[in-house]
Amino acid sequence: MDLSGRSALITGGSMGLGKAMATAFHGAGASVAIVARRETELDAAQNEIKEASDASGNVVAIACDVTDAEQLNAAHAKAVAELGTIDILVNNAGKSEAHPFMNVTDDIWQSDLDLKLFAAIRLARLVFPGMCERRWGRIINILNTAAKAPSARSAPTSVSRAAGMALTKVLAGEGAPHNVLVNALLIGRIESDQSRRAYDAQPREESYEEYLAASGQSLPMRRMGEAHECGSVALFLASEYASYLTGCAINMDGGLSPVT
Repeated sequence: MDLSGRSALITGGSMGLGKAMATAFHGAGASVAIVARRETELDAAQNEIKEASDASGNVVAIACDVTDAEQLNAAHAKAVAELGTIDILVNNAGKSEAHPFMNVTDDIWQSDLDLKLFAAIRLARLVFPGMCERRWGRIINILNTAAKAPSARSAPTSVSRAAGMALTKVLAGEGAPHNVLVNALLIGRIESDQSRRAYDAQPREESYEEYLAASGQSLPMRRMGEAHECGSVALFLASEYASYLTGCAINMDGGLSPVT
């Protein structure tokens, strides 16, 4: 799959799924801008992405808190200045935030919506007109399986992710006449930096590898997914191989979700 000449902006791009997607895109020839809050992690990710392949595409690291509209505007402007255009947008910034409904305060609701919904809305608003004018664009919203199948004690994440799925469908309908394709990846249990933090949060006798293996045993495929597998699916969605695929919310969960 060839993305030569294309450029991508990926939020939450310094680690985990975002870094895996940036690596896949860059390896396919695209220039990429990775956006995250911490400069140290961004610099490390920038070097790792460059070293992962001999592709010539540019890799730009941009420090930004995506919940701040002014910072987001500045990050987009810097990405355009460095890359020329944004052909592919991946809205990946997020974190797991799940509580019993009555424990979710207004501040928690607002913080979650700012991070997972309004950041995606604002970035889409910035890149969508140019994509339509050029008659080529891809927007990929990274959600989770709770968007389709929310459980008890899953607020606010399940609600903000469901809103992200609705946003995907709205943009897909408006972008389709202009060859701007918009899809969502609904993530299940994928080994990532969040997995590592969960492991480190409790004293354990088992190794990290043993912890991952045990965690995966309850899943239909008897293993957790890997970040590079998400990168491969995102690369497909960004490529010409997915040229008639839009408005879809694809479960990337190894069969975990009860909803297709």
